[in-house]
Amino acid sequence: MSNEKAINDHSDKALSTTFEDDVHAATDAMKLRGRKLTATLSFVAGTGFILFGYDQGVMSALLTANQFEKVFPQVVVSDAHPNHATLQSFLVAIYEIGCLIGALSTLFIGDRFGRKRTIALGCSIMTIGAIIQASSFSYAQLAFARTLTGVGNGLNTSTVPAYHAECSPPKSRGSLIMIEGSLITLGIMISFWASNSSAQWRVPIALQILFALIVVFALPMLPESPRWLMKVGRPAEAMAVISALEDNPHTDPSVQLTFHAVQEAVALEGSKPGSSEKASLSELFTGGRSQNFRRVALGVVIQCFQQITGINLITYYATILFERLGINDVKSRILAACNGTEYFLASLVAIFLIDRLGRRKLMIFGSIGQCITMVLLAVLGSINNSAADVVSAVLLFVFNSFFAVGWLGMTWLYPAEIVGLRMRAPANALSTASNWTFNFCVVMVTGPAFQNISWKTYIVFAALNAFTIPIVYLFFPETANRSLEDMDVIFALAYLEKVSPVTVSLRKDVPTAGSPEAERILGLQVSTSSSEDALPGNPSVREVEEPQSTIA
Repeated sequence: MSNEKAINDHSDKALSTTFEDDVHAATDAMKLRGRKLTATLSFVAGTGFILFGYDQGVMSALLTANQFEKVFPQVVVSDAHPNHATLQSFLVAIYEIGCLIGALSTLFIGDRFGRKRTIALGCSIMTIGAIIQASSFSYAQLAFARTLTGVGNGLNTSTVPAYHAECSPPKSRGSLIMIEGSLITLGIMISFWASNSSAQWRVPIALQILFALIVVFALPMLPESPRWLMKVGRPAEAMAVISALEDNPHTDPSVQLTFHAVQEAVALEGSKPGSSEKASLSELFTGGRSQNFRRVALGVVIQCFQQITGINLITYYATILFERLGINDVKSRILAACNGTEYFLASLVAIFLIDRLGRRKLMIFGSIGQCITMVLLAVLGSINNSAADVVSAVLLFVFNSFFAVGWLGMTWLYPAEIVGLRMRAPANALSTASNWTFNFCVVMVTGPAFQNISWKTYIVFAALNAFTIPIVYLFFPETANRSLEDMDVIFALAYLEKVSPVTVSLRKDVPTAGSPEAERILGLQVSTSSSEDALPGNPSVREVEEPQSTIA
């Protein structure tokens, strides 16, 4: 027995030494650490969302541009061509169909390619789409190019927030990702001002290529997500990335705790490190401790809610809305550009509030303000005089402010936080697909709605905003100042105690992920063997067998 023990000890020591060597090698390969790494991550993720916002806003600013209308007369709505309202809406909305296709594509390639390669692919596709858009001479060519560009943006918007969230510390994750939301509005602002210049319309469309290239060339400096690395069986690299993000040696207790919490998440989700097994779509409908169905549904619903607020009523049709208020073409486009600027400035407020007040309060605040604003727009629209038009123009700015604080960046942050590691890629694909599906519906309906029911369109959106308030209050748990793995503990504890996850998320006594108490709640047990399973590079916890309930 002594000889066998000696052999096992020697084997364990050799394996442990190999893991240590791998961690050191991965650490040496890291180009950035600490604040520089966090700042670069934020810059690259933010540039990706500037690209998103720019591509959204540029078409709104061009719809009433004379040179654009000459090339594409199908977008000019007049009494002689009332069907052009549908063609105009279609040209704007077809972009969302492309985004939907791109988002759903991450169901199949998200975990296979990893976060970085998926983002690089998305930016490459957007670059090709922008080139075709800028060289378009027909309505069909432009529609195809916008669809292709949307595919790339769908890949980016379903991957960038998850990548950024997985590489951000809990205490500042909210503010860091809300910066992405602010940079969407920066992109919209730039698109409005660029399209308001004397340059040809092709130049503003082509400008988005610059943002895509910045992301593509900056990505090699960044590490992969430590959660994805652990999931695919590269624990040494995961340890090195966690160490670099926290700017502490890998032996530091905080690094070890984070690493162990990620190990827990891998074990909890049933993932075998290094296996090519993908999450089955049927797992989206499971309950039990993991509460997959509830968590995925929250991500899908919050993205739907963002769109039915009516924000794209303004983002895509700002110049047209101002013209409907009796303001001439040039002044309408200048006002739209000012509206985009104010939108960006208002979004900065959320960066400072998100981790202090939490997610729930900001969403409810935004919905209340948006609902009241839509009601006032409907009332003033029914009056139809010059004074009412002026106040209506101001209210378009007010609506943007409420949305920027409450909902703009929230729906890119929350789905990445609320879902467990194994389901994160497919869940983000579905939640982003929800965003683009309802985005398409709103954009397609808005043009014909204003043509047929005019100011009553605002009443519809006021009711939809009111609907979101009780849903958020009753069903959306708080994620502020929690690690991604802490949310696994919250949902498991809620399941065991048979209470709402919202109630548990507001408690202060929930054990931290990685602790023995959390392992018991998650149904995991620590391995006491001295085999390879207990080494630093391998999950030292395993799931206690428990049948998962299925949501019909």
